[in-house]
Formats: sequence, C-alpha cells, structure tokens
Amino acid sequence: MKYEPITVTYLNKYIKDKIAQDEYLNNVLVKGEISNFKNHYTGHLYFTLKDDTSLIKCIMFKSSAQNLKFMPKDGMKIMVFGTVSVFERDGVYQIYVKAMQEEGMGNLYKAYEELKLNLEKEGLFDSKYKKKIPYMPKIIGVLTSQTGSVIRDIINVSTRRNPNVYIRLFPVPVQGEGAAKKIAEAIQYMNEKKLADVLILARGGGSLEDLWPFNEEIVARQIFASQIPIISAVGHETDFTIADFVADLRAPTPSAAAELAVPDVEEIELKIQSYKNRLKQSLRKKLELMKLKYEKCMTTRAFKEPLQDINEQYVRLDMIIKNMQNNIINKVKDSRNKAINLIEKLDTLSPLKTLARGYCIAQTEGKIIKSSKKLKTNDIIELKFSDGNISTKII
Repeated sequence: MKYEPITVTYLNKYIKDKIAQDEYLNNVLVKGEISNFKNHYTGHLYFTLKDDTSLIKCIMFKSSAQNLKFMPKDGMKIMVFGTVSVFERDGVYQIYVKAMQEEGMGNLYKAYEELKLNLEKEGLFDSKYKKKIPYMPKIIGVLTSQTGSVIRDIINVSTRRNPNVYIRLFPVPVQGEGAAKKIAEAIQYMNEKKLADVLILARGGGSLEDLWPFNEEIVARQIFASQIPIISAVGHETDFTIADFVADLRAPTPSAAAELAVPDVEEIELKIQSYKNRLKQSLRKKLELMKLKYEKCMTTRAFKEPLQDINEQYVRLDMIIKNMQNNIINKVKDSRNKAINLIEKLDTLSPLKTLARGYCIAQTEGKIIKSSKKLKTNDIIELKFSDGNISTKII
C-alpha cells in the first residue's frame, strides 16, 4: 500500500477536526493550579493549568475574561470550563476557557507569600540597603546557566554597548533540586574573590516551580549579604521572585539587565562631545563678555587719561599745603600780637617803671621792706633807684 505525503497544515487541521467531533472535549471541567500567567494588553488571559505530573496550555478570550470576579495569578488553584481544541499554527492543543472558578492557592505560592512577608519585616527589601550600581564597571559577573539564550543575550547586549567590558560567567543551575544552594555559593564565592564589579543573576521565564530556586531563603540572604551590587533578571517582566525584591536593582529581562549594567559607549561619547561643545560655547561667550568689559574699561577716563586724577590730587595737595602755611602764619602773627600786648601790660606794671618816676625800693638782705615797723636804728638798708643802688643807715 502506497501512502501519499500530506502537509503539516493538513495534519493539524485533521487532528483539530477529530477533537472537535468529540463531545466530551467540547465541554470539559478541569481543575488545577495556574502557572506562567499572562494578562495580555488585549484583555486575553494566557496561562498554564497543571497538577503534580502534567500541564496544559489555556487561553481565555477577553469576552469571557471580562465576566470574572477575580484576577487569576500564579499559584492559584482553579476550575475551568471550556473546550479543548488545536491551535493549527503551532500544532498544540489547549483549553479555550469559557468560565473559571477560584479554588484556592497552591502550596508553593503560599510558601512564597509567607517568606516574602517575613523577609520584608526583617528589612531585606528596604531601599536604604540597596547598593548603587557602578556607572562604568570593568567586569560583569553573570550567574546563570552556561547554555541557552540568556547568557548569549547578555553577552550580545553588553559587548554591543561596550566592546571593552569583560564578562565573567559563573555557571549555576537555574532550576531543580539543589539549584538554590549552588546559586548562593556562587554569590559568596564571587564576593570572597572579588571577581566582578557588578553581578547579574539571570534566567529565562518559566512557571513558579521553574523559578523557585530564586524564591528560597538561602539565595535571598546571600544576595542581601553581598558586597558586590546585584541586578536580578529572573523570568519575564511579569515574573517577580524573592531575589528581585532583595537585589539592589531588578531588570525585567536578562537583556535589560545587561543594558542597566553596561553603559552605551556611543551614548557616553555623544554626551562627552555635547559637554565639549557646551564648554566651548560657554568659553566663547565668556571671552566675548570679557572683551566687552575690556573695551568698556578702555573708554573710561581712568584708562584714557590715567594721570588726570593724580594731577588733580596734586592740585588739592598744593591747596592744602598753602592753607596750612597761611594758617601757621596767621597763628604766629596772632601769637606775636598777644605776646606784645602781654609784654606791654607787664611793662606797665613793672617796678622799673615806678623807679623811673622817682621812686626807690628799700631792701634788706635782698628782701623788700614793706613796713617801717620792721626797721630799727642803725640798720643798714639798700635803696634801689632806677639808675643804681646805694646803702644807707637808719638813724
């Protein structure tokens, strides 16, 4: 029997038609736990419904989602009612959810919320403990799987922004048992050996289980104890882990983490060039202003006739000296006139004037005799006349 080949499209359509003919799959009621939930900007809800051993993709269109009385989120246990069908383009089957009912929170999500609350109370999320990311790090330490797109994206973005940056990869498991311990040990080792200026803790998106190593306490405390600044880039933009809250900076994706850690050299060069141009313009304006001030100063009298003020001061000094001389002359003249008047007064009162009028002065032993009662017979006295002295005896 010879088989004719068919196209992939035909096969997917055939399977879709077969599933559509199954009445049981047209109306199914399935319970499970939400994982990898996405609330699309269009209003459609995308998520995975899982139990302990299996999972299935689900989509709930906006027309059905707008009737929900709660907002689904990862870790929530729910029951969904809908139709199983095949998405032909990707060849996957999924549940097209028509209705959803909340059943409770999963154990992992409860553990996540409990640890988050405890660490927040201790202050591990406090912004005052956040270290500043260095502006121009020379060595970027990356803790992630050595295979996969995450490390390639970080390398591509980092080297494109700065070809001289050195990236030091420390391979660690990013999911599964024991991953948290390996991640914590890697952070400690990078700190002890001082192997980087900044660390990027990264992995791609996944379910709550996949991201769980980054929600364990051992990793959170090691991030908090790190002396090297840490950027957390775990999962997609809508995924939040405990590591994101403790880290010094959160990036929505590993590529964004590389952009935050490594400055764009071209942008820096453009900024430097802009600063140089602004500096040149400022200097040019400063020179023009100084030139205007210089020209204005040169037109003033102080520069045009520098000796004018000095000569005027000389004139003032000459006038002061002349006034001083006149004052001195007048003072001397007044003093002379006063002296003459005093001499004339003294001369009028002088005893010599009295002697010149015919009087004499009687003295004994150089003392003037003022009373005859002090004289006795035979006393020798001296009489002073205007033209001389004589001695005489009292008889």
